[in-house]
Amino acid sequence: MSSRSLRVVVAPDSFGGALDSVAVARAIATGWSRVRSGDELMTAPMADGGEGTLAAIAAALGDRGERRTAAVHDPLSRPVAADWLLVDEGHGAFVEMAAASGLARLAPAERTPESALRSSTRGTGELIRAALDAGVGQITVGLGGSATTDGGAGMLVALGARLLDDDGVAIAAGGAALADVARVDVRGLDPRLAEVQLTIACDVTNPLTGLMGAATVYAPQKGADAAAVAELDAALVRWGTVISEATARDVAPVAGSGAAGGTTAALLGFTRATLRPGVEVVAELVHLAEMMATSDLVLTGEGRADEQTLSGKAAIGVARLAPVGIPVVLLCGALGPGAAALEEAGAFALVQPIPDRPTDLGVAIADSQRLLENAAERLARSIGIGLELGGGG
Repeated sequence: MSSRSLRVVVAPDSFGGALDSVAVARAIATGWSRVRSGDELMTAPMADGGEGTLAAIAAALGDRGERRTAAVHDPLSRPVAADWLLVDEGHGAFVEMAAASGLARLAPAERTPESALRSSTRGTGELIRAALDAGVGQITVGLGGSATTDGGAGMLVALGARLLDDDGVAIAAGGAALADVARVDVRGLDPRLAEVQLTIACDVTNPLTGLMGAATVYAPQKGADAAAVAELDAALVRWGTVISEATARDVAPVAGSGAAGGTTAALLGFTRATLRPGVEVVAELVHLAEMMATSDLVLTGEGRADEQTLSGKAAIGVARLAPVGIPVVLLCGALGPGAAALEEAGAFALVQPIPDRPTDLGVAIADSQRLLENAAERLARSIGIGLELGGGG
């Protein structure tokens, strides 16, 4: 059976706990090509700005992006090497905070209340400085997956600011030390920050402090116990006040200011950064809209499709960017509560779970690559039959 060739865009999110978006896109393309090897497949792995975003962008851009490595410091101030990405023919850069300051930089045994109190975003500031040294005019900072709750203070120090106590002495590194901050000396802050176009890519909407703030919601997964959470939240309250006094910008209540342990608050306070949904930013960096404009079909994916899919996740972001008349198929690991809303919304031509038999969740997660490949193969066969029946052969 033969049919006309198609231009297919493969733009999935990661399958949490199983495969990153690069591996998901590769599995879909592999399965599809078993049946329809003559189709043109264009892969654009998606992400939201957190851990794995740099890999997704690099895979989508291919030789249009250049990985560079900088000598930086991890959350506990140990020397490490971290990658960042040069894009747009050298005019722009993508910096993934998790590459330097991510939770993955700490072994599970190192994720303790003590480390949660003293972990620093210094390495993220060093990555930004490396991008500035390359002479770029635009820097996108992907926030997420951090091991830190220091309000971006370490990042600012790495970029030349000084955080001082009442006696004019520089405070220590880490979120707990923010309880001692009295003022910020910005005279040494890198002047290039005022000239570069800085974008924060993040889908988190938490404020800096309080019940939904950076410490309360996210610090426990970074090793903080109840006492450390309370200490960090109080320190961030102080930090929010100092930012407001220094910049006349009340960033603490801003939605998203608590992202990545409050790093957004520092960027919004001391730079001209703008905050945007991570999925939108990644889609622009990989030129997803242009790819879809010439496509016949779009395949996206995520681990579980449920009512939350419609609330800014990558899959719905892809669907909303697709031109009118281009069908979008969502491959998912499972259907969750409220999945019926996906059909009612009409964003997807088809929502197809990938399991081929009843199975335990843990088994399905471990078998995600095979399930994805086989689901894509079945879908390709169905599309081919449809083209034949519709006279598209």
